[in-house]
Amino acid sequence: MTRATRVLVLNSGSSSVKYQLLDMADASRLATGLVERIGERTSRLTHTPAGGERRESERHVPDHGAALAAAAGELAADGLGLDSPELAAVGHRVVHGGRWFTEPTVVDDAVLAEIERLVPLAPLHNPANLAGIRTARRLNPDVPQVAVFDTAFHTTMPEHAARYAIDLKTAEEHRIRRYGFHGTSHAYVSRRTAELLGRDPADVNVIVLHLGNGASASAVAGGRCVETSMGLTPLEGLVMGTRSGDIDPAVVFHLSRVAGMPVEDIDALLNQRSGLAGLCGDNDMREVLRRVDEGDEEARLAFDVYVHRLKKYIGAYFAVLGRVDAIAFTAGVGENAAPVRAAAVAGLSGLGPEVDERLNSARAHGPRLISPQYARVAVAVVPTDEELEIASQAFALLGR
Repeated sequence: MTRATRVLVLNSGSSSVKYQLLDMADASRLATGLVERIGERTSRLTHTPAGGERRESERHVPDHGAALAAAAGELAADGLGLDSPELAAVGHRVVHGGRWFTEPTVVDDAVLAEIERLVPLAPLHNPANLAGIRTARRLNPDVPQVAVFDTAFHTTMPEHAARYAIDLKTAEEHRIRRYGFHGTSHAYVSRRTAELLGRDPADVNVIVLHLGNGASASAVAGGRCVETSMGLTPLEGLVMGTRSGDIDPAVVFHLSRVAGMPVEDIDALLNQRSGLAGLCGDNDMREVLRRVDEGDEEARLAFDVYVHRLKKYIGAYFAVLGRVDAIAFTAGVGENAAPVRAAAVAGLSGLGPEVDERLNSARAHGPRLISPQYARVAVAVVPTDEELEIASQAFALLGR
């Protein structure tokens, strides 16, 4: 009997469901789609079959169950239905897996209950992830559901990197520690960077910079994460589109005592009205760079703060790793903003990395080196593929 090779990857957000159907026989994409504005009066569905034309429609999609049913209908119209015997699994992105989920996991009732228990650590994400899993189980109970956790790749961090220096009893009782996020991206990019260098991932130390609207860095030693910039939540670390990144915790107390701000407002400030948006009013790096070129001082300050924080983490991760073979830029900003890459590495030649201006500014696709041949530390641009990573992990799990 021929083994089923298709994996449907679901990324259920608070108001959207992204999906991709991949055939793991050759890692090809059979269809991609997005249902957005779930719960609003008019929702939007976009579906693109491989080799076919993109289809768009607007309709009322009241909840995640209806969103997934709509996606299933689009797939069925292309002969790619969820009832196909070629469907091996549904792979789900789950943001928070705590300390317990260290690898992809087949979902059963006990696993669902544990993901539910982790909701307080990811209140905006895990409920939506759960909705996607429950709906997919209802639509086809016979197909394995596999949860792939954003935090899993970072569970290899040593305790001294994962711990905050607070009272141990309090930390244990409330599960306060550094978990890290964007794990599927960091895993994929670190491995692809080693392949780009023609080396075994087990022999390569990489600093991965996942720079999108959310941004994180990781130090990967021989394929294992030993440090990452995000912590208990995705707020810690780099400057992001709307998040502050690292900040003195006493700022929270100051705003509460002096400004009389309730904790909910401070939360919204640091997560939604900070970062690039807080500094210059734009969270899109393309717009920030345009304004910098026009001489806008606020945009220049935002860019400089962003790059300064990035450099601090690069330098720190050199110290953590001891030996660095490559720095890899990925995600929307990392893959497309050449000025960010150049500025982040500028002045670090003493540590080894350098950027070739021509290679860095060239319009290109796919993994590539942007450092000169003589550089002691390679600098790479490696487009991330979290959906392929989720599908690969789910398919590999079922094939064990």
